[in-house]
Amino acid sequence: MKDFERQQREWDSRAQTAQAAAAQALARLLALAEKHDTGQARRVALFLASTYDGQAFPFDLFELRAVDVAISDDMLACMDALRWAKADLHKLVPEGERRILAVLADWGIEWPQQS
Repeated sequence: MKDFERQQREWDSRAQTAQAAAAQALARLLALAEKHDTGQARRVALFLASTYDGQAFPFDLFELRAVDVAISDDMLACMDALRWAKADLHKLVPEGERRILAVLADWGIEWPQQS
């Protein structure tokens, strides 16, 4: 039982660290997508859509190669927090849900039609 408890504490610590890094990374990605002044901003917006609803907005991981290293590092930090699933990413930044939905609207990223 001690090994399980130790493992659980380690995982909790890793999750907390990943979540803290993702909060900062998500804030940077949102700011970039909200500015619209870089060619990479649309890719960032598509990534943000995927973090909000991955089934509706699948993200091609090869897009990580098409953005600057700092941007892809932020994307990977967000993915690490998603892996630990302690909180929805949009809840890690102030007004995150509203901001992500605004980015989707600004970039014309539409929800898929239900069939």
